[in-house]
Amino acid sequence: MFPYVNTGCEIMEENASEVVKSADRTLDLIELLASWGREMSHTEIAESLSIPKSSLTKLLRNLTVREYVRFVPETKGYRLGDAILKLAQQSNQLRSLVECAQPVLDEITAQTLESCALNQLRGDKTEVVATITSPQILVSHLRLGDLAPLYAVSGGKCILAFMPDSMRQEYLSNVKLEKFTPRTITSKKALAAELEEVRRTGAATSFEEYTAGIVGVGVPILSAAGFPLGSLNVAIPTVRYGPSVYSKAVAILQSSAERIRRQFSSS
Repeated sequence: MFPYVNTGCEIMEENASEVVKSADRTLDLIELLASWGREMSHTEIAESLSIPKSSLTKLLRNLTVREYVRFVPETKGYRLGDAILKLAQQSNQLRSLVECAQPVLDEITAQTLESCALNQLRGDKTEVVATITSPQILVSHLRLGDLAPLYAVSGGKCILAFMPDSMRQEYLSNVKLEKFTPRTITSKKALAAELEEVRRTGAATSFEEYTAGIVGVGVPILSAAGFPLGSLNVAIPTVRYGPSVYSKAVAILQSSAERIRRQFSSS
């Protein structure tokens, strides 16, 4: 064993590590606010990013002063500020999640022969932001801009299951479970149990719960902090669905989600 000698390099490395950690937190916070679709409270941000509340207060203060984040008094929440929006408009090099996903969606449909979509959170719903239609005669059309309740579709369940606990509980407390088909979930207890299973397996299904005759299979696209940036799903007519189809779809979707996550994180 050599005796420990503080050469000063360790201090520089530690300080560098702290600087990098602070930068990561800033970027994680900006990505989180960009993905959420509404203002987020101090507590929600802290829980989502696992940041101590005292550290988050300092970070938000700095970003608010420089207008990268804006505090909204009416909701007592935070959202992206004008400075970050101006940067986004000025830079044509920023790649969106949609741009990262589009070629991957082509491959998903080529491998599954089913319609697929990229979904993102819009308030308390999920929105189709990119889609590819199956080449088969019997298909489900996932139309660009379609909105659906989180609890009724596979892509929405993925997003809901991986929300921070406080957000998910808020959603479950406030949502009214409208019945779209005879199979739509109308019990909050049953929904909560299913979301736990989605968290365990990393995949969600919707058995004719929103559209009769269609089974949805979805997986989340998670940030480094574990927040759902969006989800991928395939829509399969029930006449073509079965256990082997499910297993194949989940494997393809999870591999695709990881590819998109890596590309988006490195862009």
